[in-house]
Amino acid sequence: MACTCSTSTAAGTVGDERHPLSSLSRREIERAGRILRAAGVLGDTQRLALLTLDEPDKRALAAGDPPRRAIAHVLDGAAAVEVVVDLGDEIVVATTPIDPLVTGQVPLLSEEHDLIRELIRDDERWAKALSVRGIDDPGTVVLAGLSAGRYEIPGEDGRRLARVLGHHQPHPGAMPWAHPVDGLVAYVDLAAREVVEVIDAYRVPVPAEPGDYHVPGTFGPDRTTQRPIEISQPEGPSFAFDGDALSWEKWSLRLGFDMREGLILHQIGFDDGGRIRPIVHRASIAEMLVPYGDPGPVRFWQNYFDTGEYLLGRLANSLELGCDCLGEIAYLDVAIPDSAGGVRTIKNAVCVHEEDAGVLWKHTEQFTGTTDVRRQRRLVLSFFTTVGNYDYGFYWYLYLDGRIEFEAKATGIVFTAAFDERTARYASELAPGLAAPYHQHLFCARLDMAVDGPDNAVDEVDVVRIAAGADNPYGNAIGRRVTRLRTEREGRRRADASADRTWRVSNPGVLNRMGAPVSYVLHPEGKPVLLAADESVIARRAAFAGDHLWVTAFDPAERYPAGTLVNQSAPGQGLPVYIAGDASIDGGDIVVWHTFGLTHFPRLEDWPIMPVDTTGFTLVPSGFFDRNPTLDVPPSSPVSGCDCDHVHHHAGHGPEEPR
Repeated sequence: MACTCSTSTAAGTVGDERHPLSSLSRREIERAGRILRAAGVLGDTQRLALLTLDEPDKRALAAGDPPRRAIAHVLDGAAAVEVVVDLGDEIVVATTPIDPLVTGQVPLLSEEHDLIRELIRDDERWAKALSVRGIDDPGTVVLAGLSAGRYEIPGEDGRRLARVLGHHQPHPGAMPWAHPVDGLVAYVDLAAREVVEVIDAYRVPVPAEPGDYHVPGTFGPDRTTQRPIEISQPEGPSFAFDGDALSWEKWSLRLGFDMREGLILHQIGFDDGGRIRPIVHRASIAEMLVPYGDPGPVRFWQNYFDTGEYLLGRLANSLELGCDCLGEIAYLDVAIPDSAGGVRTIKNAVCVHEEDAGVLWKHTEQFTGTTDVRRQRRLVLSFFTTVGNYDYGFYWYLYLDGRIEFEAKATGIVFTAAFDERTARYASELAPGLAAPYHQHLFCARLDMAVDGPDNAVDEVDVVRIAAGADNPYGNAIGRRVTRLRTEREGRRRADASADRTWRVSNPGVLNRMGAPVSYVLHPEGKPVLLAADESVIARRAAFAGDHLWVTAFDPAERYPAGTLVNQSAPGQGLPVYIAGDASIDGGDIVVWHTFGLTHFPRLEDWPIMPVDTTGFTLVPSGFFDRNPTLDVPPSSPVSGCDCDHVHHHAGHGPEEPR
């Protein structure tokens, strides 16, 4: 059912060209296209697969006004090049051929999905396989052209491939994910424009029960019990924009958006006594992996790098007031390059708002007879993207007390197959004959830390039990073990919930009033990382997903945990290469990479559309401030005659003893 809520006026567009870290603006994207065409790099046969800002690092920013440059990946048939363009001088600075065998392929293009449909539609092998399944019209089968991965399959080396699965759509309004055409897969060479192979591995009935949740009345009438919830800020929101720069309460940061990573937060800082103290120089979700656990002949290759292969920023939704966001909302448009070197605008792609977040702090003091309470607020920075069957919300939260949180929200439709004895071990049955394979959603946050400056270090902190003894005669002591991570290889770590393991990022050169280094602590959820076997193809291509933490010495070329080119990538790219030199991470410019996510055993309740499931992490100040930084938060305005501050209690008897 379509949302019919009204929309609000956007606050602006990400990318204003006034700062070296501002995302590429519409004019700059168009300028880059002109530069590439003038240089003969982009024309009738070439396609722009990626265009992103060549971000200056902290050193270049400190040195002055760095050149404004962009990085382009251009595809020409089976060949591709990486091109650096100077947007100020309007010249091509460098052109480097991309070797698909050494690194990988450029991301999948939107029009390549149209090509897949054209090629499959005319393939007699595909039509015959459908016919024996009782489907006489190939036009009633929707096609999912999916990233192929990189396997030792004869004849595939160096080819630009996609693998294709089908779902039956018996009529135009039907939800096809309910009707997978299983046992059938096609391999397509996108550069040669040919269907290489159609594999008809086995035949099972196409599940028949509809899943048309979007059609009113399919699963009964809408409930009538809900009354309106209204969120009002009669004096407007507390945040303010100056171009890409955003300020709220004591927070300041700069918003960016990229066709690959989506939302990017730059220069996150906190005003402490009139001084902006830096915390994170750059924060993004740099990769997202969805590995499936069905080892059968049709789906063994299903492992998707949604960020690097599909460019999830490019797939961002246009958000709607009252449907995606509630309250006093500021929306930001984003400019996204197209494959011809032009530009399109995604309206209302980023949502910015503040919301109540419960009690901030509270105490009822029996010796003074008073109660003090303050309300917590948070600033919410979010966008939603749709990658095929799944929808993902990316939410960054900033709190009054200095906490930073990230939350991913997974919803949409689970990928489906037919349920029989082949899939029973590796999938859930959601409807008669309908399976949803077990899978994971693994995210990698790239956190370019700058806790009170660029020179940071990381300690691993575990809770430990202390044995009874001379120093602990009653056995009640609680301790912790602190281990400094000194080199990049030592910085590759797993979470341990049994030890309440956290990672403390500190600045050894800046001390708090008690003489300890100021710090922020990363609190992981500690859920399973990649479950595929160590020797598997996906474990070797996505090594970042095998551990919760990696810490590297900063290098401006190290942007992505699985490497720059992820589509059909070679094994061992990304973080394994970055840490090969085992550089020092003890008191220098460091980057923290954190892998987290969900392991999904689909439930009946996840069908036909999945309620939101969440995962994330938290960065918490620990000794960063000299005391509670929210002591100046005022009491809330009285509601219905209730004063939320200094409430006096007269119970008629004395206070109890403190505990």
